[in-house]
Amino acid sequence: MVKFGVGQGLRRVEDERLLTGYGRYTDDIKEDGEVFGYVLRSPYAHADIRSMDLEDAKAAPGVLGVYSHEDLTADGVQNIPCMTPIPGKNGTTPIMPPRPALANSRVRHIGDPVAFVVAETLEQARDAAELIFVDYADLPANVRSDKALEASTPQVWDEAPGNLCLDWEEGDRAATEAVIGKAHKVVRLELINNRVVVNAMEPRGALASYDPESDQMTLVSGSQGVFSLRNQLAERIFQVPPEKIRVRTQDVGGGFGMKIFVYPEQVLVMFAARRLKRPVRWTGDRSESFMSDSQGRDHVTSLEAGLDENGKIIALKVLTIADLGAYLSNFGPYIPTLCGSYLLCGVYTIPTLYVEVKCVFTNTVPVDAYRGAGRPEAAYAIERLIDYAAREIAIAPDEMRRRNFIPPDAMPFKTCTGITYDTGDFAQIMRRAQEAAGWGDFEARRAEAKTRGKLRGQGMASYIEACGGIGEEEARIKVNADGGITLFIGTQNNGQGHATAYAQIIGDRLGLEPEQIELRQGDTNELTSGGGTGGSRSVLMGGMAITGASEKVIARAREIAGHLLEAATDDIEYNAGILSIAGTDRRVSLADVAQAAQTGTGLPPEAAEALKEGIDETAKFTDTPPKTYPNGSHICEVEIDAETGVAKVVRYVIYDDFGTVINPLMAAGQVHGGTVQGIGQALLEQTVYDPETGQLLTGSYLDYCMPRADDIPDIELTMVEDMPCATNDMGMKGAGEAGCIGAPPAVINAIVDALAPLGVRHVDMPATPEKIWRLIQSADADRVAAE
Repeated sequence: MVKFGVGQGLRRVEDERLLTGYGRYTDDIKEDGEVFGYVLRSPYAHADIRSMDLEDAKAAPGVLGVYSHEDLTADGVQNIPCMTPIPGKNGTTPIMPPRPALANSRVRHIGDPVAFVVAETLEQARDAAELIFVDYADLPANVRSDKALEASTPQVWDEAPGNLCLDWEEGDRAATEAVIGKAHKVVRLELINNRVVVNAMEPRGALASYDPESDQMTLVSGSQGVFSLRNQLAERIFQVPPEKIRVRTQDVGGGFGMKIFVYPEQVLVMFAARRLKRPVRWTGDRSESFMSDSQGRDHVTSLEAGLDENGKIIALKVLTIADLGAYLSNFGPYIPTLCGSYLLCGVYTIPTLYVEVKCVFTNTVPVDAYRGAGRPEAAYAIERLIDYAAREIAIAPDEMRRRNFIPPDAMPFKTCTGITYDTGDFAQIMRRAQEAAGWGDFEARRAEAKTRGKLRGQGMASYIEACGGIGEEEARIKVNADGGITLFIGTQNNGQGHATAYAQIIGDRLGLEPEQIELRQGDTNELTSGGGTGGSRSVLMGGMAITGASEKVIARAREIAGHLLEAATDDIEYNAGILSIAGTDRRVSLADVAQAAQTGTGLPPEAAEALKEGIDETAKFTDTPPKTYPNGSHICEVEIDAETGVAKVVRYVIYDDFGTVINPLMAAGQVHGGTVQGIGQALLEQTVYDPETGQLLTGSYLDYCMPRADDIPDIELTMVEDMPCATNDMGMKGAGEAGCIGAPPAVINAIVDALAPLGVRHVDMPATPEKIWRLIQSADADRVAAE
């Protein structure tokens, strides 16, 4: 094994380049003669466009073009598609209204693109946009998902009566209700999974160019996968052969799901570049991010559980209203239905479940995948319900979990939603987390906090998620003349450390050190396909594709070495970059073999002709076995200032089962980052629209609260590796989204525990100081009234 193979805590090999300013983000890539685009956006949440005058803007200094929906239509530019037409009840198709890159006669959310101005400078484009006169007829807005289905609520789309996009279900409703009706105890809980803004460090941007000779458009844009963008742009939007569009992505400053999708601005710069035959750039600012990036979560969920006399859940019924915003983003209907709802059983032996998801339209920014994508929503629902039910029947929350956990000897376990967990010992993981957190000694800490005027609570969450299993992945390994390799792969690094993880996997297979491996991603001209990054799939599916390509490289190298050493291929052994005849000291290096392949030296003519491109091997991996199911236990302690309602996380312990961990240092970074995002949602973050006007009230960091370093304690993380995944050869389970799945319920459970002595049974996210203060004041008022 090489020094830094699988399992080693290798520091990221890409960090020196990034930290010394050699990163290449979209805004760092320049084209000769590039011009600048600016998007004029709607100031209304819902309005008809009665007329639009572009003439003064077209005549403004430096302006090269001012475009409206009619211009795109004249060039045959099609609408942005929804790629997931999930069937609803009885096979009904969802209502999928058009999503044009520029609004057609009506705007449907604050920030909806209305016109696109291109000028020699950004300042000239901005100035010209101010000269565009748009005559709007304001319409009533609908911005509340909990009210979207009410008869009196304004309609977003005429073709979607009642604002219903999709009514989806899984399970047998009648059977579930029958079991609940006979249950010893029925517990009901309604909760909100609050809408959040993704807030990637690097705002979205796009740079497009057009080559008239080849009739090829090139798009450079931060993304989570170039092939999905290329295919949509070619097949669905510009309706040209795929080879007529090249998409490139280099470094990306965070995606978290939000940069998977096609956006209007990418379409606009490509359209304008083709029209003007000049490169066109658009770079979003932070304000535009709040108004145009896809947002996350926004569910209202009602849960009803039937319990037997021992506290075991015998049936669960779930109704979720999921807000999809004004338009369907690429995967909007998929996230709350097929992506997340199948995990509503969590880690428990729930025999009967019925779930119904009503996807609704509102006059808000479209909602799509955000880190975890449906799994955090499912975990939050079941983990809050478990805690709530435990209090209802007066048993401890850990005991409630123990009574309902799937036992390890039941693995592989098929849940009532039809998915199969391959491995997991959930009770052991929880017990070990409890021991590390001092769970049994908590009451002493609660009593001490009370002397300081603090309300202390502890909460836990036992989560499970599904990773990988999305599409296929392609890896191509080219051996260079010096014996190093260039890896081309269809995933896309967004800051996760792909260059390091892939180098470790290749190191194990080919015996090379990280500095001998160059990673190439993000260019549709360099591979035939790629699944991109999302759903914690990259290291699993990319790693398996790399393994396949590595084996092909070894086979090819052994064949060439056989010629060079005048031995049979079967007698050639490969070990850490050296090929030798078994049982002898006759050997050649991988570099020798690569040079021979490229020059033909020492090879028979037919072999030399076949290898004139050198050793260049490609493999694809399709995840036909089940997905992987990472799981773990989060334990959180909070202190609440009884005078102000301010809640602070003071202790945080995590035990995670990720199977085989490629790089524990990077995995810990992923868990820490995800946990911070989850704590942020639980305590601080919420997208708020004015219910009367639809105006975005949290449109900047002045109004939208993000977690800071002083909001987060040290996160005590242990990764358990004694239960490797049984469905892939590497034993991996995925780690990229785990933190944000376990954190929200653990934090809210801790807050409810702190407030439980006051009679509080539930707190919706975000648990802001005002919300908590009002609950405390209400409890105090009730106590005074009782006295």
